[in-house]
Amino acid sequence: MAIPAGLLSVADLDASGIQHLINRAVSLKHGEAPLSLKGKVIALVFEKPSLRTRVSFDVAMWQMGGHAVYLSPDEVGLGKREKVSDAARTLSRFVDGIVARTFSHRTVETLAEYSRVPVINGLSDYEHPCQALGDLLTIHEKRGALKGLRLAYIGDGNNVARSLLIAASLVGMDFSIASPPGYGLDEATLRQAGAFAAGSGARISSVSDCRAAVKNADIVYTDVWVSMGQESEAESRRRAFASYQVDAGLLSLAGEDAILMHPLPAHHGEEVAEGLLDHPRSVVFDQAENRLHIQKAILLKVLGGQAA
Repeated sequence: MAIPAGLLSVADLDASGIQHLINRAVSLKHGEAPLSLKGKVIALVFEKPSLRTRVSFDVAMWQMGGHAVYLSPDEVGLGKREKVSDAARTLSRFVDGIVARTFSHRTVETLAEYSRVPVINGLSDYEHPCQALGDLLTIHEKRGALKGLRLAYIGDGNNVARSLLIAASLVGMDFSIASPPGYGLDEATLRQAGAFAAGSGARISSVSDCRAAVKNADIVYTDVWVSMGQESEAESRRRAFASYQVDAGLLSLAGEDAILMHPLPAHHGEEVAEGLLDHPRSVVFDQAENRLHIQKAILLKVLGGQAA
């Protein structure tokens, strides 16, 4: 499936589109000469700090012959110094694509609405599609398939959880999320994923019991309890999530070959026990590396590439 206007949500793809990106990323990772993006330029418009998203897109463009221009919050001031629509119309006269990392999902949508060039959601408060696609690449790499696997997500029903659920429901992967009452995924997302799952055969559950979610899972996934922009809720969230830490005991309830995943950055001793990222089952740093490879596949799909 083409991505005519970029990639704002995992739901912009279908199962075959996701698999195509994964297959391309695997080939690129293992030495396939990528199509050239020589002469192509993307703007990295970031309202939030970033390690993996910024570096992976920047390196991906450089390795494929293109260039990335990083624009910090102070340089653009989306919605403050300059209207989002004006920034979109201006940038699209200069560059071939925009990667936006924003607080509000509406900002990403407005950029896409007014831009002449594709817009990629590098993270918003509602979704993190590039992360979810990189995660599926990692799962495919470690387990050889996606359909029929069981993913247990422990923690906040945040942007990462939402994109992962949508992706899982599209490709036929069972998804169970365990969150404290009031912190799970919203009903609209569950309904959307349920509609996708009806076609793919995936099973979805939302529970409050971590142990029930993790039992016999193939993937155990967790993320921070306090996301950027939620700092004022930090203490109340830590209290609410205190019993939702992924530790060796909880991990032991998963399947025999289960893998541990985390999108990073991690708050060691909070959502994940100290030292657990070094557990033999942890694939967290392979997961981080795979952001580069899936970003290359996304860029080639969105921007197009020429034979070198």
